[in-house]
This record gives sequence, structure tokens and C-alpha cells, in this order.
Amino acid sequence: MRKNTWFIIASLIGLAFIQYGCQSAQSKTQTELEEARKAIAESNSIYFQAFTKGDSSIFVERYADDCCILAPNLQPICGSKGALEFFQLAYHQMGLRNGKFITTKVYGLGDDYVTEEGLWQSYDANNALMDDGKFLVLWKKTPKGWKMYRDSFSSNHPTQ
Repeated sequence: MRKNTWFIIASLIGLAFIQYGCQSAQSKTQTELEEARKAIAESNSIYFQAFTKGDSSIFVERYADDCCILAPNLQPICGSKGALEFFQLAYHQMGLRNGKFITTKVYGLGDDYVTEEGLWQSYDANNALMDDGKFLVLWKKTPKGWKMYRDSFSSNHPTQ
């Protein structure tokens, strides 16, 4: 009888530690994911200022040094030089001057990478809607904070 009692007590203690450990890990994950969500929202609120102000440095700073922009109908554009090249294309050739991101979901643990899903809109100098679509961005936690690592997007409209 004593063996059974000690076994039951030891099992209950073990279960308590397992449950505490799981709750602690879940709490940490939720906190990290919430921190990532806040950083993404802040970065997104600054993103289109680059086009409004004509300042490519604001744009390039949103991206990780080893980023790739996966734009429709283009080869992948990678690295800081690639981000600058994409800004120049969007600003000078396409006439992008403002826009909006609508984040619908953020997936992940919030440790090293998270994925953002959402909708976008882009506007010209007259504040007329140029295009709209959807996006997936893989964000990477870097020493400089959360940065876009892979940026993939497409239009909701057929190519003309």
C-alpha cells in the first residue's frame, strides 16, 4: 500500500511540474508573438512614409540585410541593394506615393520568425488607388529588431 501511495504522490507532483512548464512555455510564446505583432504594426505604419517623403532609407530599413522581395512578374530582388532597387522601381517608374497594409493574421511562435498575412492598397500622387492585393511576409528577428525577410505579394487584378 505504501508503494502505491508514494507512486501516486510522485505522479501528481510530476504532473504539476509538467502542467506548470507547459503554461510557462505558452505564456512565453504568447508574449513573444505579441511583441512581434507590435513590431510589425509599427514597421507597417512607417513603410509608406518612404514613398510619401521620397526617402528610400525608410523603405530599406524595413527589410533584413538578407531579404528577398518576391514581386509579381519579376525575378526575386534580394539584399539591401535589391530593396533599394525595388523602391526606385516603385517610386520612379510606377509612381507609388502612398499605401496601406491591413494585417489579417500573424502566425508563429514569435521566437525567430513569424509570418504575416494581409491585404494591401497602393496610391499614386493624386491619392488615387493604383492597385490592391494580398501579401505574405516572413519576418525575421534580427539584432536590429523584426525585419521583413521574404516579402511576397500579388494584385487582385489581372495583368493588363
